[in-house]
Amino acid sequence: MSHVREPVIKDWRKTLQRRSTVALVALGLWMAAIECRLVFLQVVRHRDLLLLATHQQSQKMTAAGKRGDILDRRGRVLATSVDADAIYAVPSAIENPRDVADALCKAFSDCKSGERDALTAKLGKTRPFAYVRRSDQVSPEQARRVAALNLDGIGFMKEDRRFYPNKELAAHLLGYVGIDNTGLSGIESTYDAQIRGKAGTVFVQTDARRHAFSRFEHPPTTGSTLELTIDEYLQHIAERELEAGVAANHARGGSAIIMNPRTGEILAMANAPTFNPNVYREFDDLVRRNRAVQDVYEPGSTFKVVTASAAIEEHVMPVDALIDTDPGVIRIPGRAKPITEASHHNYHTLSFTDVIVKSSNIGAIKIGFKVGTERLSRFVGLYGFGHIVSPDFPSESPGIVGSADKWTESALASISMGYQVAVTPLQMVSAVSSVANGGEYVEPRVVRAVYRNGRRYEIAPKVVRRTISRDTAATLTGIMEDVVERGTATKAQMPGFTVAGKTGTAAKLVNRVYSTSEYNASFVGFVPSRNPVVAIIVVTDSPHNGPTTGGPVSGPVFKRIAEATLRYLGVGPTINPDPPVLVARDEAPVTASDHSGDPPTIRVINDGPPGTMPDLQGMSARDALRRLVKIGLTARFEGDGFVVAQDPPSGAVLDGVGQCRLTLNRPHARHQDHARP
Repeated sequence: MSHVREPVIKDWRKTLQRRSTVALVALGLWMAAIECRLVFLQVVRHRDLLLLATHQQSQKMTAAGKRGDILDRRGRVLATSVDADAIYAVPSAIENPRDVADALCKAFSDCKSGERDALTAKLGKTRPFAYVRRSDQVSPEQARRVAALNLDGIGFMKEDRRFYPNKELAAHLLGYVGIDNTGLSGIESTYDAQIRGKAGTVFVQTDARRHAFSRFEHPPTTGSTLELTIDEYLQHIAERELEAGVAANHARGGSAIIMNPRTGEILAMANAPTFNPNVYREFDDLVRRNRAVQDVYEPGSTFKVVTASAAIEEHVMPVDALIDTDPGVIRIPGRAKPITEASHHNYHTLSFTDVIVKSSNIGAIKIGFKVGTERLSRFVGLYGFGHIVSPDFPSESPGIVGSADKWTESALASISMGYQVAVTPLQMVSAVSSVANGGEYVEPRVVRAVYRNGRRYEIAPKVVRRTISRDTAATLTGIMEDVVERGTATKAQMPGFTVAGKTGTAAKLVNRVYSTSEYNASFVGFVPSRNPVVAIIVVTDSPHNGPTTGGPVSGPVFKRIAEATLRYLGVGPTINPDPPVLVARDEAPVTASDHSGDPPTIRVINDGPPGTMPDLQGMSARDALRRLVKIGLTARFEGDGFVVAQDPPSGAVLDGVGQCRLTLNRPHARHQDHARP
């Protein structure tokens, strides 16, 4: 019996040993495999897996930089940035996306079915962050209603939102900003890199179930502030009068520009119709176009200034030369239709001056033929036509000027009177400004200074080239004065001032045929003509109420803009000006007995040496302001009446001074305080 059990026990032990060995080997292989896998994951794939984990566990978003302000030349805000609430969601923390979407849409009150469905789908995804609405789509009232719901997974974050406090004022010039805080048009686009500032970042961390548990913000920085050459008040004047002119003439639209001809500074740039950049999406692209720099038109007779200046500068004709325009018709070889005078006039024989004064087409063509293609094309280029004239408007059209080697006799005739050439209002006013400026072409600009890191960097005027000599400019100014005095622009006359200008009327091309009912009516000029302060252009598109020519249509608009501008700038009349201000300077008290003695000392106030503060004491607030404006200073008034004290004092050097503080007081009766006469 013992002999039988002994082999059985031995077999069982061997089986156990074999099984243990197999188990140990399997366990060893399993552990080795795990170690190899760990080595592979933690050593070989470490970098890739770390990046993947970081991507899955955290979300990085960019917060746009805070845009700098845009100011007018006197520091008044034209565009600024405000903090506005954007609504975001953490979808992974929302249990019932449909109910949350319904609640949000009810709070918004303007939510459409498509937005409701899209919002439900967005909230149903397992991700740590999603925008519900950006700040430009959320009103303060909507934000308050959503906050009152206190929904899990719904939060608010501050965004930089562009705000234009004056709404439509200078809208085309300023432009507008898109949803990503990037400038899309106008100055906002041109100087976007400087204004935008540096972007910030927002980090959101989530756990394995994509539930957000941490949020960190690195705030953005503010961009540079721009100071424009625009004056808010003059911009308002230009827009008001242009809109009135467009409405009175039942026109499709128009443009007006006020420019300082000596510095090239654009004081105002208006377009009609206009739009509100705060809600720019509500307006179509045509309304948002800056007509003054983007739309081109055939200038018509305003371009005769170029033809005349070329003839005078090149000594082709004296200004008293006689030109035969009889019978008011001219036929050009190769041209199907003859060219006639406006309204089929026959001016017979005109002097060179009267060709421009009466705006004779035939006379201008004959002057152009004398000038010739080579010289006329050269002057067209000197005046900036066919080229972009300002770096502040990258969307500016260069206009249309054909190559001179392709000018036929018919083309030369047309260009001489302002046809077959297309210009922008900015080009036209800049060209005439060079005449006002004694023949120097100054680059037009709209940015006056940039504020960066607490410092102001002023942009200096840039004289590009000389177009004509001073003598030619003076001669041409005299001719343009006659245009206003006794020619086609009598509607632009201003009491107390001499005005130099030129009218223009050009038929528009409709289906490649010149229309008999659609015209561009324009007037461009400068005032006071012998010491110009401003050059102004007014272009009216398609007037349909009464006359359609530049004189009666755009001339009155020019006049109203110019009158308000000169009053605002404190420019006194040049014709029969007011006598000098006389102010008593007798410091001794004056009593009743003093009237029998010597009269008090009277002296004429003058501005003193250049670069010093004039004596303003005794002046009215209006007269003092005018005097300060002439030397480039602003005024801060205290009290009312007449100036009794000033800071800086008279005779002080003006280097670095921008503002004068004036104390005013209204004197009582002479027997009460012995006021000076």
